[in-house]
Amino acid sequence: MKQRFYILTILFSLISCEEEKKVIEKIDFETDYKFSSVIEDKVEKDTVSWKYQISAADFAMKSDYKNALIHWDSAMGTREKNFTEFQIDSINQKYSKVKAADYIIELAKKNQVVIINEAHHNSFHRVFTKSILKKLFENGYKNLGLEALANGEELDSTLNIRKYPILKTGHYIKDPQFGDLVRTALEIGYNVFPYETENFGNSTTESREIEQAKNIQNIIESKPDEKFLIHCGYDHNLEGTHPIWGNTMASRLTEYTGINPLTINQIKYSEKSNSKFNNPLLKALNIQESSVILDEDKNPIRYEREGAWNDIAVFHPNTKYLNNRPDWLFKNGNKNVPIPLTDFTIEFPVMVLAYKKGEDINSAVPVDITEVKNKTKNCNLALKKGVYEIVVTNGKESYKFEERVP
Repeated sequence: MKQRFYILTILFSLISCEEEKKVIEKIDFETDYKFSSVIEDKVEKDTVSWKYQISAADFAMKSDYKNALIHWDSAMGTREKNFTEFQIDSINQKYSKVKAADYIIELAKKNQVVIINEAHHNSFHRVFTKSILKKLFENGYKNLGLEALANGEELDSTLNIRKYPILKTGHYIKDPQFGDLVRTALEIGYNVFPYETENFGNSTTESREIEQAKNIQNIIESKPDEKFLIHCGYDHNLEGTHPIWGNTMASRLTEYTGINPLTINQIKYSEKSNSKFNNPLLKALNIQESSVILDEDKNPIRYEREGAWNDIAVFHPNTKYLNNRPDWLFKNGNKNVPIPLTDFTIEFPVMVLAYKKGEDINSAVPVDITEVKNKTKNCNLALKKGVYEIVVTNGKESYKFEERVP
């Protein structure tokens, strides 16, 4: 009996080892995502003044947050400014911090429309919006409008049926963090809709703001008893009168509907590529989590630009990096999943892309991407519990295998 038990134990061990061994399949695969060398080469050769804005967005699209910040700062310039120790002490006595997500949810209960912005090079802004989706949904927000969704002839008309974004869903949505914002919203049960002008290439600033607002107005009027979350870029959610644009989408929406939205700014106090160039108020407050700052009367610090404003400014903490990847990737249910690449006989650098099992790897927005320079470098993906198809490619040859995250 003991001998039979011993034989069975060995047999089960062998079966277990076979199950754990990855089946690697060579595939034909093309990707829209650019290797760092391609982006850097384009910057070097490009002569347009906004080339670093383009490269920053390209780095964000391939989940290279650090380089996205560096290139954006190259485009915008940086300047170090600091408060004195006395001023810092005074600021910390005057202001208090509250968790941004909780504060926004409480205010949202009293509103019908919430409009939050992003910088197009900053993936963390998308991560933060994603983090408040579920609580907002539980408080009646069933509709999510995204400026980044392609509209008109480029409209992804089957998005709400398919339940995941594809590369044609929208240019900025190719960023895995933006793609997962869309995917998460659809999984929760949101109706996700576009509102960008259908004639973007030929629109003026004024006509674009008007058409965006009217597109949102039409959706609201079709669902007058429902609530709406709008995620836009930059100053489109400023209330009042923009010093350059005039009336923005948000102010026009109020004009057309009579609704006063809750407007949230994520950009003003965002981190720079080097923390010494951060806004001095962000440095003074020593932010450890995404926060809203309240004054002595419990009023939130807001963003103001001459005659325009946002109701709330969010202060995000500085990013820490794990294996050169942002620490916030590995939070909110994401696990740090190491992907060994030593078994691959492939020329480096390679791009490693993770696709949710069941989504089309030739068209879906991946859940995560990272570029690995050489075989000795660590490869870590941020993945929730589930089954994924992992693609490893150098642009000339590609391989695929399945990864199960318990």
